[in-house]
Amino acid sequence: MLEAATAPKTARQIGLPFFYGWLLVGVSFVTMAIGVNARTAFSLLFPQILDEFGWDRGVTAGAFSFGFLVSAVVTPCVAWLTDRRGPRLVIETGVFLMGTGLVLATLIRQPWQLYLTLGALVGGGVNLLAYTGQSLYLTNWFVRRRGLALSIAFSGVGIGSITILPWLQSLIAHSGSRTACWSLGLLLVGILAPINLLLRRAPADLGLEPDGISDNGTAFGTRSLTNIPLASDDWTLGRAKAVKPGLAPSAAAMCHARTLLTVRRTSF
Repeated sequence: MLEAATAPKTARQIGLPFFYGWLLVGVSFVTMAIGVNARTAFSLLFPQILDEFGWDRGVTAGAFSFGFLVSAVVTPCVAWLTDRRGPRLVIETGVFLMGTGLVLATLIRQPWQLYLTLGALVGGGVNLLAYTGQSLYLTNWFVRRRGLALSIAFSGVGIGSITILPWLQSLIAHSGSRTACWSLGLLLVGILAPINLLLRRAPADLGLEPDGISDNGTAFGTRSLTNIPLASDDWTLGRAKAVKPGLAPSAAAMCHARTLLTVRRTSF
């Protein structure tokens, strides 16, 4: 009874037709698409801020650089906090900081307020929910397909740049930078806050294994080569020598294949 209760679950047992890790890749894709581009949207807001306040270009652009400085300070804290509290709290905190920064940016009257909102809050918040935060937990969910999973997740930045930024530019042109900040902040919080509640630190939190590997060593939805009857035989060198001469090359190949299958099965 105890073994049955603690046995790893399959994707179907938790109500999904696919491995839960791929759902998290989708969440990461959307988070990167909106979060990273909300940060780089400063370049679209920059001309409007100059026109409205007439501040020095260097002082205004310095808010964006200040955000990188804050990001450098925040990065070690991201890893420390993720190790202790998990990715959900970290990324949701990033969503809150970025959303707050964008909404408060509509109230800017002085340069220091620009540095606080679009600089510190947005620049620091994005580091909690973007590359650093995503890499710390997604790598727990994949081993064999780790590169593919991260590539798909991070490709959201490119998709977001060709969808969100043109929309934001049109909004700035027709309604101004303050409306654009309001809209972007609401979009970010309204979408990212709910979907990131799905995050889990590792497959073990749901009774799963990395890549959806089941008890028999196969990934969910794939066919195991180790289930082939011949692979279950003990193809030693002595047994290969005992077969008929005409079958010796095939037996030798089977002996080699058996070794590779054993190594591959135990390596993961």
